[in-house]
Amino acid sequence: MQPTPLLFLEGPWKLAMGLRALDLPNWLWLDDRWEAETAQRRRLTEEKRAEVYATLPGSEAACRELLALVLDWLRQFAPERFASVADGLIVRSSGEHVAYDEDEPLLAAGRLVQEDLLLLAADAHGTYRLVAGHLCFPLHWKLADKLGKTMREIHAPVPGFAARLGAPSERFFETLAVERPVWRANWSLTATPELCLFDRSDHPRSLDAQEVGERLWLRVERQTLRRLPRTGAIVFTIKTRIVRLDEATRQSGVAAALAARLREMPEEMAAYKGLRAIRAPLLAWLDARSIGAQEFPAARR
Repeated sequence: MQPTPLLFLEGPWKLAMGLRALDLPNWLWLDDRWEAETAQRRRLTEEKRAEVYATLPGSEAACRELLALVLDWLRQFAPERFASVADGLIVRSSGEHVAYDEDEPLLAAGRLVQEDLLLLAADAHGTYRLVAGHLCFPLHWKLADKLGKTMREIHAPVPGFAARLGAPSERFFETLAVERPVWRANWSLTATPELCLFDRSDHPRSLDAQEVGERLWLRVERQTLRRLPRTGAIVFTIKTRIVRLDEATRQSGVAAALAARLREMPEEMAAYKGLRAIRAPLLAWLDARSIGAQEFPAARR
């Protein structure tokens, strides 16, 4: 299994795109949660279809191209889970057949992978907009609220995005080359390991320092962007991993790095991430963890 990308270990906090070159064999991640997470994606699609799936007119060709790309990638890089057939793939564990000509290609692709799949395409003015998505594991946003919007509009709630990243992100989408896919990662702390979080109800309003390790979860999103060669649309994938904080900080340096990033983070960003109200006990716990002090005793239940 690929290690969770803890990019906060590498340096000070800053609002940046943080793009890195992506090797295509690592485009999608199928880890030991594949069975459970694809099953959850199917359940959410059945129960909350209007909330997790949407396409705009004109996105059909890009959705079909994305399905073909996913099937071809799985055929090449995940033969242990998928068997090749002339018109698509067979899921070895279930016998399910997924063909290139599925009626709803984006949903078909989303049934096979752990990643959320989003498509952005240029409008008549060359501005990229979100035109389709299968979003089962969002962190504090809803697909319906973002569909049809530009990057600036999608990220309007993010403090500082418009001023610092609005223009660079637009240039990036205009110039991204088919042969140069990229990836990035970001992190958050939540009070639940639940993958599907539409709203911000998970943000704790208070926290005892002794409870931090048990009550908070480190949530890391690995995101990739690549241009589809035929339609020119851009596919944006999000693979989410969640680890309880006391487990995540067992690795040397993680607690100290998190504490440093929290101290560097502007107040408005801490508020946006739901951390301002709990920053003091969180820092106390991380500091104790990072200097090799004994772990706080287990919280009383």
